[in-house]
Amino acid sequence: MSEKILVIDDEIDMLALLRMIIEDNTAYVVETTNNPSEGLKLLIEQDFDLVISDLKMPGMDGLELFDELKEIKPDLPMIIITAYGSIETSKDAMKMGVADFITKPFRKDNILFTINRVLELARVRKENLALKEKLGARSK
Repeated sequence: MSEKILVIDDEIDMLALLRMIIEDNTAYVVETTNNPSEGLKLLIEQDFDLVISDLKMPGMDGLELFDELKEIKPDLPMIIITAYGSIETSKDAMKMGVADFITKPFRKDNILFTINRVLELARVRKENLALKEKLGARSK
């Protein structure tokens, strides 16, 4: 089963570009929305393996969205993409637990590398938790 990525960005062109880059170069399934509130609704209703969000959006920025995401699905990784990135904002995002922070314009190879790395790390974490649970069940 292919992993599923939710992309949230207020720019329709960026949503189309990210969907094309990801789906043309990977087996991942991409769902998109240009509304952060709709993105939260989708996160509640469906299972995703990764969220990619713009930082600056009307109504709710990417860091506010990340705070909400952690309440709903604390183990779901998120990558933030922005044209307004600063080193300070990047540090703050990473301290909060954002998986990665990418500045626009980005190269296709960089975004694909980051997505693959974040998803691989999430897979390893899930496997590690499953093994710990299995070992814990055996020792009882």
